[in-house]
Amino acid sequence: MKEGKEIRIGAIYPFTGSQSAVGKDIRQAIDLAVEIVNNRYDLDLPLARTIGLPILENRKFKVIYGDSEGIPEIGREEAKRLIVKEKVAALIGSYQSSVTLQASAIAEARKVPFLTPDASAPSLTERDFQFFFRTAPNDHLYTNLFFELFHFLRSRGREINNFAILTEDSIFGLEAAVIEKSLIRKFSGELAAFEIYTPPVTSLVNELTRIRKSKAQAVFGHQFLSDAINVVQGLKRLNWFPEGLVVQNAGYTIPEFLETVGKDGNYIISRVAWALGLGRVKPIVTEVNELYRSKYKEDMNETNARSFTGLLVLADAINRAGSINKDKIVQSLRQTNMPGKNLIMPWRGVRFDSNGQNILADALLAQIINQEYKIIWPLSVAETPVVWPAPPWNQR
Repeated sequence: MKEGKEIRIGAIYPFTGSQSAVGKDIRQAIDLAVEIVNNRYDLDLPLARTIGLPILENRKFKVIYGDSEGIPEIGREEAKRLIVKEKVAALIGSYQSSVTLQASAIAEARKVPFLTPDASAPSLTERDFQFFFRTAPNDHLYTNLFFELFHFLRSRGREINNFAILTEDSIFGLEAAVIEKSLIRKFSGELAAFEIYTPPVTSLVNELTRIRKSKAQAVFGHQFLSDAINVVQGLKRLNWFPEGLVVQNAGYTIPEFLETVGKDGNYIISRVAWALGLGRVKPIVTEVNELYRSKYKEDMNETNARSFTGLLVLADAINRAGSINKDKIVQSLRQTNMPGKNLIMPWRGVRFDSNGQNILADALLAQIINQEYKIIWPLSVAETPVVWPAPPWNQR
């Protein structure tokens, strides 16, 4: 590699299609992370106080983007293109677990490191891959948080016995549903309704009607943006809202969701990997968000905060590898031991197990209150008490 040549990383995300709004947000966060790596910032973040990658003679980072269009097969082809034609040193992506599954398989076959900051299906790190890493929690950890909350509510006299699941038929939705079913049984609850559908759909009213008839108190939802909007609109049309609508983030935690549904989104509870309210106990969150806001005129969000962090973890590993040799990058990733104080996330840090899963990742639950995502769990960082049961439409 010639002196001064940029180090090229491929990023595969949906920049067109139904998930394009998410792709835009993620690109903005990754671009900010690259700017921090390539320049000098007075921030307690990896590589912020140096220029470029210091062990690699201050060479700078460049991200080459690939558009998955939200379609697994296209994500797979973009992985091939970025590896073969663009000669990237590593890949990052791809938001949806279904796309990540396909794209990372190409990377594994060609022995190229692939880091996902966002895809949460547990099976992604259960494939015995040697080149795959995930910085964020998987759906086991996320879903356990919901049941920690349910146990807390039960201890306070709230009887929650009947559950329902409304899920799309993707790897993301189906794997989350398996975990939820298992935890419902352990909680001595009953799965009163299980509704599965194939996106895209124009309405989920029929599925929601059956869930309402089941008398479910807590409804799990696994939807990307358009379907998340359909859920809220369907509940409003039915003039019904469960005691708790508890969702596996995805479409419920990106800005376009509340921009569309407005106050009708209030009282939804979502698992999140990040929330702006963390800044109360972790000032670096506020510092980075202010930088992001000055650049893009909006706040960071739960989704792109993960992408921002993933890029920094990957850059740090390549710097420590002192090379763009793929095996050395993988070895460096396996040796990662990044403290939580150097991250904007609510994690203890970043350290990967033999499957490539970050074992120091943690998560939060947030409830939408007055059209803002407020941390409700764990109690140690809660901004506001949980509202349970959610008020009916006519009492809002």
